[in-house]
Amino acid sequence: MHVLIVGGGVTGLASAHALVERGAEVTVCEAGTLGGGSTGRAAGGIRTQFSTRVNVDLSLASIPVWESFADEFGVDIDYRRPGYLFLARTDETAAAFRDNVEMQNDAGAPSRLLDPEEAREYVPELRADEFVAATYSPADGIADPHSAVQGFADAVRSGGADIRTKTPVTDLTYDGEVWSVETPDETIEADAVVNAAGAWATRIAALVDVDLPIAPRRRQIAVVEPEGDLPEDAPLTIDLDTGSYFRPEREGTAIVGGHFSESDPDVDPDRFDESMDVDWAVEATERADDCAAYFGPETRIRNGWAGLYAVTPDHHAILDEVEPGFVVAAGFSGHGFQHAPATGEAVADMCLGEDASEVDVSALSLDRFESGETLTEQNVA
Repeated sequence: MHVLIVGGGVTGLASAHALVERGAEVTVCEAGTLGGGSTGRAAGGIRTQFSTRVNVDLSLASIPVWESFADEFGVDIDYRRPGYLFLARTDETAAAFRDNVEMQNDAGAPSRLLDPEEAREYVPELRADEFVAATYSPADGIADPHSAVQGFADAVRSGGADIRTKTPVTDLTYDGEVWSVETPDETIEADAVVNAAGAWATRIAALVDVDLPIAPRRRQIAVVEPEGDLPEDAPLTIDLDTGSYFRPEREGTAIVGGHFSESDPDVDPDRFDESMDVDWAVEATERADDCAAYFGPETRIRNGWAGLYAVTPDHHAILDEVEPGFVVAAGFSGHGFQHAPATGEAVADMCLGEDASEVDVSALSLDRFESGETLTEQNVA
């Protein structure tokens, strides 16, 4: 069986790897460079603390791959597990935390509910009086998306797959048995096509008259030199009610981020500002300071960048065979990197007509938006 994958980010390459491992012939068509879209601009978070079971399950199924990545793929992805700390300022958010931890624990994630003073064990300079509750999981961490792309790509090539960069897909047609995939150089025939094009996924789906509710949204990250000494083993800390987050980076620096504007327009993924807005970086640093006393007026903004989230209305991916032999794996709303290994297995299941091998992703079907059976992911930053 020949599967053509549109998109050479971590989702497309993880899908290619899962398919190659099961004996499929695979071609990957990437319009630019591998990992050159959202993957290369991701913060690299890997967490189990989601508010829906399907997202927790995708994380739990992916983590063993990240844990063993260096041994299995021969590439060090700098995988670290300082944990994630979520913070609640309101009683409503705290109540949701209690429900989330119960669900996460039932799924097998080791998260736990903390009071604000207990949370200072992990973030000593936390402004505990500002919060009413917290959750923490030692299973959560970070890794380097660039290295993960390299590892998957090397393995896919070693497995005999054909990876083509600077090869955009310009048209798709299906005759009831075979897909014809047009590129600037040739027409490629395939038994199945996977749309793993991230922020460009709506354009690929439109080639087969499929409407995907995926919006490319710009998100920013700043690298700063904190005023205080942020411990290198501090968790990625999310002030959920404000959307602010921070984590230590290398050599005494830190990453700060969050989306604070009420305006969140769609952007053209081919023509958006990839640089960081200085005014936004100042606000992100100030909001981090509202959370923990590491970020005062002497904090220096070093650099930063902007990338794209591919956002669905319910902040969950679309993982579905939406037409015969046409599988969509997109719209992860900022969670695509961490869920890539489990996503790859789900994509392979659909392409090969097999039962779910890792995670039941039926809740992520496209038709949920018409039926009204959408999900609600509360832990979004």
